[in-house]
Amino acid sequence: MFGFSIFLNEELSEATFDYMEAMKNAGFTGIFTSIHIPEDDERHTLTRLKTLANFAKRHSMELMVDISGNALNKVGLDFKDVTPLLEWGVTGLRMDYGIDNETIANLSHALTIALNASTISEKDLGELRTARANFSNMEAWHNYYPRPETGLGTRDFKQQNQWLKANDFTVMTFVPGNKTFRGPLCEGLPTLEKHRGMNPFVAALEMEKLGNIDKIFIGDPEISEEVRQQFGAYQLDNTLILRANSINKQSEFLKGQHSNRMDAARDAIRSAEARLRKPNKILPMTVKERPMGSITIDNDLYERYAGEVQITKRDLPADEKVNVVGHVLAEYQPLIAYCGPGQKFEIIWED
Repeated sequence: MFGFSIFLNEELSEATFDYMEAMKNAGFTGIFTSIHIPEDDERHTLTRLKTLANFAKRHSMELMVDISGNALNKVGLDFKDVTPLLEWGVTGLRMDYGIDNETIANLSHALTIALNASTISEKDLGELRTARANFSNMEAWHNYYPRPETGLGTRDFKQQNQWLKANDFTVMTFVPGNKTFRGPLCEGLPTLEKHRGMNPFVAALEMEKLGNIDKIFIGDPEISEEVRQQFGAYQLDNTLILRANSINKQSEFLKGQHSNRMDAARDAIRSAEARLRKPNKILPMTVKERPMGSITIDNDLYERYAGEVQITKRDLPADEKVNVVGHVLAEYQPLIAYCGPGQKFEIIWED
């Protein structure tokens, strides 16, 4: 599942609700927030949390709240009775520092508990078992890392996730946003350092490919409308959107949805549908080289292959039998690697 973050440092404005509605409509099903960020004014936190929880409840969305040892007390709540949180619409608590395992075990019988995925140990698991924790209500959530150069490395991340899955945990991780960034550093909120500054959708696809990950949340407060459309097409219709520049009129032939052939080629994405709807004539055009991301149509010189549409996965030489009609934009080219057998895709031409 995919989720997003909403922070409580400001009032939940009409724009915030519009954003949450748009994310819900794009297939996002979870919300993350925090009530123990030092920069936030805790005097307003409880009211804002109630408002956010009410939205989540009305839209049947999960709401995970990040807390520390004294965070609940500061906003007038208590670990001994989380009934108010449940009534508002909070579905889970992510445990940060300062909360003992006995308290965590008790809470696990009331709602979902997220443990720190990077720091939980065998000793913690033993203590939780002794305290009779409800492990069916426990998940493992990684941190996000606001300061550059402090995010996790891929190798250690994968190893930890293998251990977590071996212990039957649901594993969650963050990718950064790309529009509004969380202060005070505003450097993105990824789990993996390599994802800092990356397109959030590309980062999310990479997380899926890594395996052993069940939930992926946007760490920062907002993604762009363009990226939200990418998530929406993928979540609702399993389609990758590829934006591209057109260089001749034959690109009009590529309108509509395509899918990569099930017998996926090494060197190019091959549209399974294009040759079934080819025009009567595809005249040869100026011969061009085909760098990675080139969008091509085989012309009549290719005889029975005429009308085949491809997107090159690597640099290929010029071929008089192949017309180059466009190029995938540089920021969308990483998606080519995720267009495997049978994957649907749609090319959107830039104006």
